Amino acid sequence: MVENVTERQAKWFASVRASLETSTGKTLEEWVAIAHTCPEGGHRARLKWFKDTHGLLQNRASYVLDQAFGASMPWAEPDSLIDALWTDPAARAIFEALDAATQALPDTIRTARKGYTAWSRKVQYAAARPLKGGAVMLGLAVPPEADPVLEASKNESWSERLKARVRLDVAESLGERLPALLRAAWEKA
Repeated sequence: MVENVTERQAKWFASVRASLETSTGKTLEEWVAIAHTCPEGGHRARLKWFKDTHGLLQNRASYVLDQAFGASMPWAEPDSLIDALWTDPAARAIFEALDAATQALPDTIRTARKGYTAWSRKVQYAAARPLKGGAVMLGLAVPPEADPVLEASKNESWSERLKARVRLDVAESLGERLPALLRAAWEKA
């Protein structure tokens, strides 16, 4: 299973495993064996196959697939995901400044996704994704009213906890305000 998880996420994964046999009538080992018979190669296609063929929905199917194919799952190589996502040098500089600022906060866990990078403590408190032209969209777990530069987060694929967002055009976009906003979001996590 993914190693870089919060305590809350680890408990959730444990509950999925514990309830799998009770809810489905099959053990994790049986589901892993079934996963190895899947004719599909991609993660999304395998999820669809599990749902269509066995009625196993996304969360449980993702857990089973991770157990069956963990080392080959996209999130098994977080540095590769980050390198693939943050290719624009200007956006990469902003990402690195954000990452340094978040890593300075205690108990922060960084997770890489295909379309964004997230930071959590107990729960996600910030996420960033690159925009065209070297800018970055930063989502924060603070209300939009927390700072005049923030706007309501809309149509983002990250956590619904991130209520505000701000476009960053250079690493120093918010100057001294950025660490304060990150800390305020971190405190809510």
